[in-house]
Amino acid sequence: MASIRRTLSPFNDRSYQNGSNNPFAAQSPSQKLLSHGRTTFSPIHRFITAIFLQKHYSRKSNQFSWKKSLLRCFLFFFLGFLLGMAPFNNDINELKREDLRNRDFSFERKSGVVNAEKNEGDLGFVEIPKDNTNNNNNIVVDSVELGVVESSGRNEIKLNLDFVPPLKQLILVTPTYNRAMQAYYLNRLGQVLRLVRPPLLWIVVETNTATMETADILRNMGIMYRHLVCKKNSTSAKDRGVHQRNTAIEHIERHRLDGIVYFADDDNIYSLELFESLREISRFGTWPVAMLAQSKNKATLEGPVCNGSRVVGWHTNEKSKRLRRFHVDMSGFAFNSTILWDPKRWHRPTSEPIRQLDTVKEGFQETTFIEQIVEDESQMEGIPQSCYRIMNWHLHLEAAELIYPTGWLLQKNLDVVIPAK
Repeated sequence: MASIRRTLSPFNDRSYQNGSNNPFAAQSPSQKLLSHGRTTFSPIHRFITAIFLQKHYSRKSNQFSWKKSLLRCFLFFFLGFLLGMAPFNNDINELKREDLRNRDFSFERKSGVVNAEKNEGDLGFVEIPKDNTNNNNNIVVDSVELGVVESSGRNEIKLNLDFVPPLKQLILVTPTYNRAMQAYYLNRLGQVLRLVRPPLLWIVVETNTATMETADILRNMGIMYRHLVCKKNSTSAKDRGVHQRNTAIEHIERHRLDGIVYFADDDNIYSLELFESLREISRFGTWPVAMLAQSKNKATLEGPVCNGSRVVGWHTNEKSKRLRRFHVDMSGFAFNSTILWDPKRWHRPTSEPIRQLDTVKEGFQETTFIEQIVEDESQMEGIPQSCYRIMNWHLHLEAAELIYPTGWLLQKNLDVVIPAK
């Protein structure tokens, strides 16, 4: 009978844990990586493998524990975050070039100097000095101020960008009606308004219906407008204008439009300086208006007498109107639109709507309307300073005998006055 004799190991009393020293035990994946890492992996690979693949056991039990692994993951995540915030490449080179020992560390980045030069005959260009040792992509222009300084035959423009407050909106109200000169008046006024800086809103009010001729003129003018219709019938020209302006006032009040309201009749003549001066009004502004008398044989002046911007008196030439409280033409004043829909802001004694009255005598619509806006001359502003300039003219140039052609198209040819040769 054959006998098998096994040589006893001197370490037979040591217990095998996880089969690590047992030649017949299967190795775990982490042990395989570690064993192979001794010969094939670099030290960095062995370090990472030892961190993320090595299992940990608690002393009290044989159960697997992830506490140390999670702690190590958190530490390395924090280390990677710090490395990501550290400067590299161009930032390191920039820090090396600067002498950090002679100045305090700061996150402020100095912007490059921008020089704008304009030569005679050129449209102008901007020249940015290049620095071979600096990155020109990191240039921030904080502010630009425009100015021209003559120096050695060249114009040096110093740039500085300052905050410019937005312009006040102008709300122009124009009542109109069908007559022979209507298209001429609307086109003339519209061409002037095209030259005014925006924002500007032109409210045109017609009676009964909106005519296609007026809508076509407004549509081709190229400015912001609103075409309204006054449904209230009127028996006289005086009442017609009152109702049309009240329609525009109701529209401004309902939609709470913010701006300076000005009643610009289509038959008046205006200067561009007038519209620019309207934006200086805070509450109520007034100025003198040159008027041509109905007889067309004399000119009159109606409006305020000013000491600076303070109103101290009034110009008037008609004895029948001397009983008025304020001697102002309908085109000789403007006011803030918030007075119509925000009475608390201006401390108005009543919240009654402000409207023009059709029950007063002709020539008194202006003063009764102004009395609802201001209490006295102390709440008025004379524009321009000292009211020394005439900025609009009120002319009576109506041709009552001419017939308004429908669509501005003549149905028949004109009579031949001089035959062709």
